[in-house]
Amino acid sequence: MYAYACYHSVQNLLSSCLLSKNLKIKIYRTIILPVVMYGCETWSLTLREERKLRVFENRVLRRIFGPRRDEVTREWRRVHNEELNDFYSSPNIVRVIKSRRMRWAGHVARMGEERGCIVSWWGNRREGDHWGDLDVDG
Repeated sequence: MYAYACYHSVQNLLSSCLLSKNLKIKIYRTIILPVVMYGCETWSLTLREERKLRVFENRVLRRIFGPRRDEVTREWRRVHNEELNDFYSSPNIVRVIKSRRMRWAGHVARMGEERGCIVSWWGNRREGDHWGDLDVDG
């Protein structure tokens, strides 16, 4: 997967103490996320794939935010998923992919039949086809 290669190429930057967390998040949004979500408008994600994407995103965010010191025991610990969601205020990767798919579906639905996308999107609209009753234009 190209996303892991991209992540490993900037892994040292994401764990560096010299860069601010805001800059690390910008690196994640501008370098890693476009590689991960390339062509996501056409994906049909299974629950397993959604979980893998969330795990990948949490791995990157844990690298950015680093470990936390527990106030009670004073020991270092990993950041929990809920804490990551609080630190990283943007929507998670699965939600972004689903919104992009819906936006793309809207573009395809508004295209005219002369462009050929409706036939491949909705199926062959001949007589007797179960998609034939569907009125795309309204």
